[in-house]
Amino acid sequence: MRRREFITLIGGAVVWPLEARAQKAGRRYRIATLGPLPQSFFDELGKAGFVKGSNVEFDGRGIGVASASYATVAFELTQASPDVLLVVGTEAARAAQKATQRIPIVALADDLLGSKLVASMSRPEGNTTGVAIFAPQLDAKRLELLHEALPSARRIAVLADRQPIPNISALESAAEAFGIEIAPFAARSEEDVIRAIDAMKTAQVEAVNLLASPILSSKFRSLIRDRLALRRLPAIWQWPEEAEDGGLIGYGPRLSMVFGQCARQVAKLLRGAKVVDVPVEQPTKFELIVNLKTAKTLGVEIPPTMLSRADTTIE
Repeated sequence: MRRREFITLIGGAVVWPLEARAQKAGRRYRIATLGPLPQSFFDELGKAGFVKGSNVEFDGRGIGVASASYATVAFELTQASPDVLLVVGTEAARAAQKATQRIPIVALADDLLGSKLVASMSRPEGNTTGVAIFAPQLDAKRLELLHEALPSARRIAVLADRQPIPNISALESAAEAFGIEIAPFAARSEEDVIRAIDAMKTAQVEAVNLLASPILSSKFRSLIRDRLALRRLPAIWQWPEEAEDGGLIGYGPRLSMVFGQCARQVAKLLRGAKVVDVPVEQPTKFELIVNLKTAKTLGVEIPPTMLSRADTTIE
């Protein structure tokens, strides 16, 4: 087992001083959510003195809703006048911005600046800040890692949650440099996932790059993992946790880390900070996880050079 930390950008672990934890006596805060939240978010928010069921109420009507309903649900959430609206994914963020220009929004999304959700990273104007997770760059990096892990694979699928595939031109350029071919697929429902993965096998795909997606990585994670295993397709995943859960390779920031960053931003806003004074953050650590149990099941041999670079190998 090996671990190493690399690529430090902004921020890091935060220990909240006692005076910062003090909240207004008797005040109950309300947070509305549009998108899935892991337990790590609530844990980090609790460290800041905002405890679910104590001084914080959550409106979770937006958890698990279909993306087609984002606009309707975002409007409903804002009508209840929450103190902060927390959203996951670019589509959810756009729906929230259309629903309100008054309520502070914290968004976990691919590229807040590039998608024009914010005008500035250091001093976001309007009512939106959040965490940008480098999705376009990391999608291309995962293709590189997948090629390194499976150098003989000549046809690699990319699975996204919509068409046209985001950042497809950069992925095609990277694939051309590696001498491989990209086969694009998209899925937004359980039926889509099954159909797409079955079609990959028919198309003689040899590996899969799962692109950044709040839909695919949360709602359909287990289905995708099981279907890939059934079709014996090796894949690289967006989050390290997904390799720990049985995927072959995972590369990126940890979910617990980026949602911890979101929780600290929410805490600042609940204390009265203005959005413009809460900079957009980026991940501070990226992990490469290789699951050798899954590799053995798939009959895949990971090169020693990759294993030597992995932060964690699961045996």
